[in-house]
Amino acid sequence: MTNWRKSSYTGTGNDNVCVEVAALGSRIGLRDSKNRGLGKLEVRREAFAGLVSRVKRGEFGL
Repeated sequence: MTNWRKSSYTGTGNDNVCVEVAALGSRIGLRDSKNRGLGKLEVRREAFAGLVSRVKRGEFGL
C-alpha cells in the first residue's frame, strides 16, 4: 500500500488546491488530492529534491 501525504500547508475548505506525494521506490509520485482518479505523475527522487530546493529558495516567486 502506498502512503500518500498532503502538504502541511494544506488548508481547509472547498477552494483549496493540494498536491499529495508518495515514495514509490526510486521515484516520487505526485497527484491532485481532489482528483485522485486522474492518476499520478512520477519523477526521479533527484528531480523532486531539486524542485523542493528551488521552491524553498523562492525561485518561483511563491
